[in-house]
Amino acid sequence: MPPKAVPVASVDVPSAVATAPPRPSRVEPVALEELAGTIGARIRRAAGHRAAPTVSGATLRAQHVRAGDLFAALPGTRVHGADFAAEAIEAGAVAVLTDEAGVERVDLADHPRVRDGAVALLIHEDPRSVLGPASSRIYGDPSQRLSILGITGTSGKTTTAYLVESGLREAGHTTGMVGTVETRIAGERLESAFTTPEAPDLQALFAVMLEGGVTHVAMEVSSHALALGRAAGTRFAVGGFTNLSQDHLDFHKDLDDYFGAKALLFDGRSEREVVCVDGEWGRRLVKPETETVSTIGEASWTVSAVAPLPTGEQTFTVHGPESSSFDVRLRLPGPFNVANALLAAGMLRAVDVPVEAIERGLAEVDVPGRMERVALGQDFAAVVDYSHKPGAVAAVLDAARAQVSGKVIVVLGCGGDRDTLKRPLMGEAAAQRADLLVVTDDNPRSEDPAEIRAAMLGGALALRPEERGEVVEIGDRRQAIDEAVRHAESGDIVVVAGKGHETGQDVGGVVHPFSDRDELARAVREREEDAR
Repeated sequence: MPPKAVPVASVDVPSAVATAPPRPSRVEPVALEELAGTIGARIRRAAGHRAAPTVSGATLRAQHVRAGDLFAALPGTRVHGADFAAEAIEAGAVAVLTDEAGVERVDLADHPRVRDGAVALLIHEDPRSVLGPASSRIYGDPSQRLSILGITGTSGKTTTAYLVESGLREAGHTTGMVGTVETRIAGERLESAFTTPEAPDLQALFAVMLEGGVTHVAMEVSSHALALGRAAGTRFAVGGFTNLSQDHLDFHKDLDDYFGAKALLFDGRSEREVVCVDGEWGRRLVKPETETVSTIGEASWTVSAVAPLPTGEQTFTVHGPESSSFDVRLRLPGPFNVANALLAAGMLRAVDVPVEAIERGLAEVDVPGRMERVALGQDFAAVVDYSHKPGAVAAVLDAARAQVSGKVIVVLGCGGDRDTLKRPLMGEAAAQRADLLVVTDDNPRSEDPAEIRAAMLGGALALRPEERGEVVEIGDRRQAIDEAVRHAESGDIVVVAGKGHETGQDVGGVVHPFSDRDELARAVREREEDAR
């Protein structure tokens, strides 16, 4: 058992994130009346002798409140944020944004600062929907002074964001990044808690980026962020769409609902729109002014002469508008990464990045946990990938098959407390493409790991024997990786999929240190040492 464990709280509870996110050093306070007018909220404030408060910060976590803050007391699936209003007011909040249900949970008589007019309630029927615009106004509308390039879609957001950020840097811009793996401010790395932070944290982050001299930001925009308003109040210079396949159906009621959330990035909040139309979902987004990209058909941006290299790299020629063409050498394998690079190129040109900078930027990118190679001198390939939905698993294993002459060996699990319908589909996609599939645990969270594995095995073993490779079950992920490496021979490839860049494994609500990259490297190293 790993030596150290960290308890995990529900994201509905305002104390879920222990470390306070960054905030700008200087904020011009906003008058309460102006803020209420901006978001269409009613003000309730006791008659007192104090002047109306001004607001200089925002948060929806009571333990992160600073003096002068707006505390967003939002309804959640398990608790209501208003239950933490007293704590927030004690910490110095001057306003509480909530709904009528929240008002009923806040006993105003309990708070002397409320009674004497030092704290006001801002009441809105849907406070979450206006928290983004409110936070943006509090922090000086930072996205109006940044060029933010937002990427949404099921797969490829992280890779495309890295490609975009690299191209921006090659053009001489000072860059920021907001994404699943990390947040970066002018080269300084922060850990990411969410793919897209909550609205107050995001707007504060943009303001911090401005203070750090950032001019352009590459940003992943998740469906949760769009549906829950985390990205509301943000102006995007460019919005990009990668693709859509089954995922997050534990949150969205169906694929149409999931797509509807993604489509919000293209509701007018993005000045320019660049969309991959290799799938039907992307084609639905196309408007007369939309720039399109395609690796298989006609579009504003297309490719030709795609050539995989033995190193796992690939070369191709990009064809863009105005008869512009240029050659790309990409470190990342697979047709899906050609699509990601093409989308990045279109987005970069939309903010006037020169072609030469795009060429250099695309050529320099390695993405943590995305087809990330573990090369220790062994005679077989070994990679770690974050693919954790059926379409992504299929694409990664197809790319792996094209990369080697030998067997494809994959280690794969499914996360608990997430979309259950994709589990048999992931098992099927992997078994159909692998010579050996090792079904293991991912992040079981509160679920029984054996039941998750059984759902995957059901999909894998539903295939006829001639339609699939060998399938084995090893619940312990470390042992599963060892087994995969033990079977590898010269010319084979081992793909450890699902967790990618993650450095922990959530079992029963406790996160144990675990890195696929480190474990795969260990297994390869031990095998090489034993061979000597």
